[in-house]
Amino acid sequence: MALYEHVVLARQDISTQQVEALIEQFKTVLEENGGKISKIEPWGLRTLTYRINKNRKAHYVLMNVDAPHAAVAEMERQMGLNEDILRFMTVRVDELDENPSAMMQKKDRDDRRRSDRPQGGRERGPRRNEAAAE
Repeated sequence: MALYEHVVLARQDISTQQVEALIEQFKTVLEENGGKISKIEPWGLRTLTYRINKNRKAHYVLMNVDAPHAAVAEMERQMGLNEDILRFMTVRVDELDENPSAMMQKKDRDDRRRSDRPQGGRERGPRRNEAAAE
């Protein structure tokens, strides 16, 4: 079977639970046609570079897929018919990366940076005017 990375953009006005339900629906389509999903990575609600069908944001989801071409084609056909899916892209790869994607690594790094900061904002030295007055 072939290996694919598949990214889905879902409308901004549906909930996270609805996005998970959509992904489960497409997962069953793949499994019925002899494929499987090895990793699902929700990237969350992110701002789009340009508007798509009057949407400024979208729910992004990455899926690592191990399936025959016919199963992926059927999943893409059904995504094209679904009004909650704005865009999708499937890329064939030589091997699937089971480590967190670059998007998730960035999120983890940002979370660590936030947790390292002291609560209540950053510490500041005396203001210029106060230093000159002394």
